[in-house]
Amino acid sequence: MSSEARDDQIFKALADARRRAMLDLLKAAPRTTGDLCEHFAASLDRCTVMQHLGVLERAGLVIAVREGRTRWNYLNAAPFKEIHDRWISPYAMEAVSLLARMKRDMEED
Repeated sequence: MSSEARDDQIFKALADARRRAMLDLLKAAPRTTGDLCEHFAASLDRCTVMQHLGVLERAGLVIAVREGRTRWNYLNAAPFKEIHDRWISPYAMEAVSLLARMKRDMEED
């Protein structure tokens, strides 16, 4: 799969607020699928939670590990780092450079 297609999968996975909420929970700690189903019980049934987890897993944002009948879901931080390096870091460096120039200009006055 090309990196562009992989980026598309990641951004599409992140486009849904419920999937972002799942990632927020997994950021705090790994959770079982049952835990996630309980957390979203008021708004999503188990099948829908599993579908969302499938989208996150195919995008590489979640890693699922089976232990017997239990499925543990872990946040995979690597794709977020890649997004940061490609899309955010260059803009952040520009902002830091601008702030440094502003500081230097203000100190010279």
